[in-house]
Amino acid sequence: MSPAVSALLGSGSSPERGIRRVSPEGCLGERASEKTLKNDRAAADSPAMTDTLSIDDLLRQMVAMHASDLHITAGTEPVVRVNGSLERLEGVERLTSDLTLQLLYRMLSTEQQKHVETNGQLDLSYSIPGIARFRVNVYSQRESLAGAFRMIPAQLKSLQDLGLPDSLYELAQNPRGIVLLTGPTGSGKSTTLAALIDWINTNRSDHIITIEDPIEFLHLHKRCIVNQREIGSDAPTFASALRGALRQDPDVILLGEMRDLETISTALTAAETGHLVFATVHTQNAPSTVDRLIDVFPAAQQEQVRIQIAATLQGVVTQTLMPRADGQGRAAALEILLPDDATRNLIRQNKVEQVYSIMQTGTARGMKTMEKSLVDLVTTGVVTKDVALTRSSRPEQLLGLLERSGFADAHSPLQAAGGLRVAGR
Repeated sequence: MSPAVSALLGSGSSPERGIRRVSPEGCLGERASEKTLKNDRAAADSPAMTDTLSIDDLLRQMVAMHASDLHITAGTEPVVRVNGSLERLEGVERLTSDLTLQLLYRMLSTEQQKHVETNGQLDLSYSIPGIARFRVNVYSQRESLAGAFRMIPAQLKSLQDLGLPDSLYELAQNPRGIVLLTGPTGSGKSTTLAALIDWINTNRSDHIITIEDPIEFLHLHKRCIVNQREIGSDAPTFASALRGALRQDPDVILLGEMRDLETISTALTAAETGHLVFATVHTQNAPSTVDRLIDVFPAAQQEQVRIQIAATLQGVVTQTLMPRADGQGRAAALEILLPDDATRNLIRQNKVEQVYSIMQTGTARGMKTMEKSLVDLVTTGVVTKDVALTRSSRPEQLLGLLERSGFADAHSPLQAAGGLRVAGR
């Protein structure tokens, strides 16, 4: 896996590392070269050195530090996530409830402020021209406000840039059906989806509609025309936006998230009626994804839903990100299901638990289990065995695969993850 993957596939929580304290200048610690640190010092002036602390100052510093996330909350300094590890910024004042509210309200319109006060949270996108775009969630907690900022890369990356397998191209070439990207929050689903949509935009002549909350990656019109709708400003809900999309002559629909029965039902109908639908689901593996879709429906409808899924499902890709063994960013592991006739029969017959065995024997078609992907990363030294075990839903099978691959440390005990620590200790 390319070292660039860690920076390109998003970010997520990393249980192996605690929160460190870093100065704005030393944001990359021992992972950066002296030249890189010198450049970062020039690019990231500390907000504490200015008369007025602002969100834009902190976001500029976040970008210069190559961080993926910024957290603003009362009672602590701003916190950034660099290569999966949370690090408190030194040299920046500890935030009070009043200061946190002022920082966040300065970037919100009056209508957005009222939405936060009424609903307790708000999703939005925010941009600093010439710097970057950010996905933002402002939320209330313990009678104060907090904010989470996720940096969105300004430039779309190709599947090759992301180091993703060629079998994913097959998903973008389908004329119709539904493709699901799954995994925990921060596992790079949005970035992979953006790469697939950009490939379609470059190589096909279609009408693409994206429905997101909020809009993350911006797509220009290339060979396709691309219309992007944001929940809240362009449509009230995913379900209503998706219903509307069916009357807007789309060829490809990107659905930011499938959460409820109406959205899932409409997405399956869209796939049945000749559209190619991409969507994300927060599940841990391909078989559980199929079960999740079916279980949303009442028992009386589940047999019909199994038939719909068997007929329309074109692929399930499960992603997870892990810290690299050398400390240089993170690496992605993928589980890929590309349904064949045997898989579709198992779904129709309510034998989804047997789909895993199909993936084990379908490597020639580009399929791969998460355990096989983890074994490849461990045996090549990209990630440690202990980290791989924390990402596997079948740890015993993973250990067996490691042993059969000749990995010498296959059955050593799992090392306990460390607690919170301060840099330099």
